[in-house]
Amino acid sequence: MVQKTRPSEAKARLTRDDWLIAGLSALAQAGPNAVRVDTLADRLGATKGSFYWHFKDVGDFTRAMAGHWQAGAQAVLAAAEDAPAAARLRALLQVFATPPGPDPEPALRAMAHTDPAVSGTVQAVDAARLDRLTTLLSTCGVTNPDLAHALYAAALGMADLSTRTPRDNGDAIGTLVDLVLALR
Repeated sequence: MVQKTRPSEAKARLTRDDWLIAGLSALAQAGPNAVRVDTLADRLGATKGSFYWHFKDVGDFTRAMAGHWQAGAQAVLAAAEDAPAAARLRALLQVFATPPGPDPEPALRAMAHTDPAVSGTVQAVDAARLDRLTTLLSTCGVTNPDLAHALYAAALGMADLSTRTPRDNGDAIGTLVDLVLALR
């Protein structure tokens, strides 16, 4: 006789977000090669059918992951609106330089070299971040837009270095912000 599973024992259905979070986590930990349907299904204790219930194919999943990352990246831009502009600038660049937890951004940036959809998403995030940095710098009296690019590049470089050479970046980006603000 086949035993029926009681509702309380039934395995919870995975959501689209469950798959996206698992994909971004795998991407952060092991790079683009970790984003395989069978690997993610094993990680989640699910079937490949569950994946295909939520996504048309791996390309659809990759675009959705990039979009999920983009939404989180954009949410960071609005944080701490009540703080002075210099403090917001420091805090924002600190997040870029030392992201909390495993960060999928370097792997997404690598994927952007070969995937036009991911490239478009990364470009949109870069444009929004640079616009925000330019606005904050302008509010602080620094009007040279090249300085927003330089600070952003430094923060991304610090984040990338810390993935290969684990080290506490301390307040290196804050020191750089202070230097730039002293130029005004």
